[in-house]
Amino acid sequence: MIFFPLALLLAAGQFTPANPEWNQPVAPFRIAGNLYYVGASGVSSFLITTPEGHYLLDTGFSETVPQIEANIQKLGFRLSDVRFLLISHGHYDHIAGVASLKARTKAKLLANPAEAPLLQRGGKGDFAFADRFPYPPVTPDRMLHDGEQISLGGTVMTAHFTPGHTKGCTSWTTTVKEDGKDLRVVIPCSVSAPGYQLVNNPKYPEIQKDFAASIAKLRALPSDIFVSPHGWDFDLEGKVKARAAVPTRNPFIDPKGLPRYLDKSEAAIREALAKQQRR
Repeated sequence: MIFFPLALLLAAGQFTPANPEWNQPVAPFRIAGNLYYVGASGVSSFLITTPEGHYLLDTGFSETVPQIEANIQKLGFRLSDVRFLLISHGHYDHIAGVASLKARTKAKLLANPAEAPLLQRGGKGDFAFADRFPYPPVTPDRMLHDGEQISLGGTVMTAHFTPGHTKGCTSWTTTVKEDGKDLRVVIPCSVSAPGYQLVNNPKYPEIQKDFAASIAKLRALPSDIFVSPHGWDFDLEGKVKARAAVPTRNPFIDPKGLPRYLDKSEAAIREALAKQQRR
């Protein structure tokens, strides 16, 4: 069997190349406790460290992988110590690097069973984007169940199934300790419907119901720190600047951040739904 370098496959159009604007490098940093940001400017990747190995949540584009590896090393950790690969959802800007990292780290990929078919098809057959954004296909090592708690080195990551943006969208929660205080972290799967058919969608008849239920579910989660798959959702750039200006204050500790995000997301979905209902 012949293996082609990733760059050649991307150039040949087999997989979707990165959006350069979203893939600008960001200096890695500790958000709070054992939660670190190791992603790019527009696509997040989070490292949650433990004495027994680490979790890596989302991997960005295929081209983001070298940035992630370099960022992990800059923070003093090793890519080879990643034990679990977690994902928010199966769109190429968040998952295209998973196959490469899974092969290189031997980490276990855990996924929502509703998302597994999309991952195995490499993004093809998406209910909203069809075959427009393919990526290297990958098969999960184990399927999750809603509310499942994954424990590693004293840190627990809890999976919350929040469908809508994709059928297997998964939000994550954990608790980190900062200055002796427990801080509850919520990393919601994207709650957006970019160009989606929300009315009479034969490929996803339950989409309205799922979005409503997922938003309600996320609202019920206690949150001291809110971060998400896209940096603009939680003002990554602004908070990094604010922290540099006043190092004694951590702007990522923001209990109102998640409600603000959900208010904005819900309003956008309702506006799109109203427009489609008027047609």
